[in-house]
Amino acid sequence: MSTSKTVATEHRRLPRRPHRGILGFGLADLLGPAAIASVVAVVFIWILNQGLLSLTTVDTAIGSLGLLTGLVSADLMVLQVVLLARIPWVERSWGHDLLTRRHRWIGFASFWLMLAHVVLFAAQRVMRDPAAAADELWSLFITDSWMLFATIGTLAVIMVVVTSVRAARRRLRYESWHLLHLYAYLGTAFTFPHMIGDGADFHAAWARTYWWTLYLFAGGVTLVYRLAWPLWRSLYHRLRVEEVRPEGDGVFSVVMRGHRLDRLRTESGQFFIWRFLDGPGWSRGNPYTLSAAPTARHLRITVKIAGDGSERQARLRPGTRVLIEGPYGTLTARRRRHPRMLLIAAGIGVTPMRALMEDTPFRPGEAALLYRYTEAEHAVFADELRQIAAVRGVELHFMPGARRADDSWLPAGIGTHIDDAQVLRELVPDVADRDVYVCGPPAWLSAVRKATRRAGVHRDSLHTEEFAW
Repeated sequence: MSTSKTVATEHRRLPRRPHRGILGFGLADLLGPAAIASVVAVVFIWILNQGLLSLTTVDTAIGSLGLLTGLVSADLMVLQVVLLARIPWVERSWGHDLLTRRHRWIGFASFWLMLAHVVLFAAQRVMRDPAAAADELWSLFITDSWMLFATIGTLAVIMVVVTSVRAARRRLRYESWHLLHLYAYLGTAFTFPHMIGDGADFHAAWARTYWWTLYLFAGGVTLVYRLAWPLWRSLYHRLRVEEVRPEGDGVFSVVMRGHRLDRLRTESGQFFIWRFLDGPGWSRGNPYTLSAAPTARHLRITVKIAGDGSERQARLRPGTRVLIEGPYGTLTARRRRHPRMLLIAAGIGVTPMRALMEDTPFRPGEAALLYRYTEAEHAVFADELRQIAAVRGVELHFMPGARRADDSWLPAGIGTHIDDAQVLRELVPDVADRDVYVCGPPAWLSAVRKATRRAGVHRDSLHTEEFAW
């Protein structure tokens, strides 16, 4: 599939130009208040079951607070499952990056509350009979009703949280981390029986109804949107690898052909979770952004070799079946507030920018691209970018070289006495009146964010996508 064919022959009809203003209210905006309401409901259940009245003695206070921390922890655990259940209207409204950050924050809050729950009940048992502390703890964690399941679930959650710490994630391949992360579902499921079977706050019929509804809803949306819906879409659209071609040093593109891909309603700037049925390891999905505007017949991704999974994908053969989850992400033209736009990319982060350049509605002169890379051989799509820019009237700025400092997004060739924001204003004088799209490594992206804000770009006009997990 050549670039010229993508730009011309297979080009979709461009959407209407964006209206100025902030996106309207939608159903997904109810998710935040609903999450807060669920925590309030849990605290209300605790109060109705004599939670406050139990704070009169040390023994009962420890047990009561242990119960409260456990209840709130369980509620937050279910909420984080819902956040990343891939519910389409939630993903479109909030964006995967924001959902992931909220998921991580809620996950750590749930984890610390869970540890407090365990420690408080262990302390209560030991204080009641210090001489038989070992027997009491054995009963608490192993032999009491459903407690062995709860202990296994707790250990699974601890493993997930430990491997989710940034320092640990850097040492793990994405595929390994993703597989370990699935144990969170096992942990959540294993801790539920002891709540229903032994918890005093579950004796009332309405309390049981609340918790069963919450867990069944979380389980239902997860099964539907993370398993059933992706499987149905994969079977219907029948994606197969059509071509694998090199794009540069350690970078290659995979072109896929499918049936009625326009029904996916995919937009440039979005990504899918891809599984290639090429043998062992196919079940481990990888997130890759589209590197060309989607059409009714073709999708294209561009991958930088960074592990076993990407190395295997470089050897894909034409005809290989493909399973998909998505599309996800909000780095799209739908978010625009201004007619003019600025695209800023680093390294392989140019992939969504190349797609946005191709089919985003703008007039000649209304779009610009700043492309950062280390060496000339790392400039992915340089020729394609020049061709699209010539056809559509995009202003291009290639910016090679190593970063001049850890807190700067600029190359070393630009003097350190010049402020990042000043350079941005010199390159694009009207940057404050544009939508700015940014994609690249987290540290570099953070430097771009700071520079754009100092240059006057409103936060609602800044759209980012981190190439991180």
